[in-house]
Amino acid sequence: KIELKRKIYAEIEPQLKEGALLATNTSALPLADLAAGLADPSRLVGLHFFNPVSRMQLIEIVSHDRVATETAQRATDFAVELSRLPTPVKSAPGFLVNRALVPYMSEALLMVDEGIPKERIDHRAEEFGMPMGPVELSDQVGLDIALDVATSLAERLDQPFPRTPEWLPKMVKEGKLGRKTGGGLYEFGADGKPKKKPVDALKDDAKDDPDLLDRLILPMLNAVVACLREGVIEDEDMADGAMIFGTGFAPFRGGPIHYAKQRGVDEIVARMKELADKHGPRFAPDEGWQRLKS
Repeated sequence: KIELKRKIYAEIEPQLKEGALLATNTSALPLADLAAGLADPSRLVGLHFFNPVSRMQLIEIVSHDRVATETAQRATDFAVELSRLPTPVKSAPGFLVNRALVPYMSEALLMVDEGIPKERIDHRAEEFGMPMGPVELSDQVGLDIALDVATSLAERLDQPFPRTPEWLPKMVKEGKLGRKTGGGLYEFGADGKPKKKPVDALKDDAKDDPDLLDRLILPMLNAVVACLREGVIEDEDMADGAMIFGTGFAPFRGGPIHYAKQRGVDEIVARMKELADKHGPRFAPDEGWQRLKS
């Protein structure tokens, strides 16, 4: 919540010693907006960790147009001290990882709204190589956080996003937030694991979608391509590494860009156009795909 963050910064900045950094773990808010009102915006930097923090190796080092070079370098050194993988990104809505991850999670929740069993959605993603399905991931992150970040990105990015199901804000309002409250889309046991129906126990007439996997995965690829085109991240290999270490993107597939090139850029662009015709403009391929072919 940007106004709350600005209030806190206004209180603590006068108390910072000379040379102290002001770091934020914000997952979507542009740093330029957070820097507004700071006496010394050059000391503000993003250190974006990922859930679960104890396991995820990536830290996005988020810069903005007024950050000092020394600030960014010290933030990078700090990440290295923690034995984490620092990845420099420019401040933009969602940065890299959440920009790619939110469409994946949001599309999954839309599929749940369409009546596709959540266990089937998660199973297909896990078969592809994801460490956790997108529905379970939403519960792990917290449905309140997932809703906030998705809403923030939809407001700040000039592109269509999956529709938010009407029941999601209602669940958040009722305090059914996922694992941290004992239940959300799944109920969680005392061991902290979701209670899932076995996929082979789903009825034969349970709703399915032949486009299910591509609806989940291709928007992630599209977002990474857009980030490369916009300069949010400079290097394809670094983008692949960030997605593997920040989201667990099927490591054996080499990351989203490597996977896209192996599958074939033309084939993916054609497939996204098919999905756009069938499911809506949120699947329209980014113009950055053309650059990947050269």
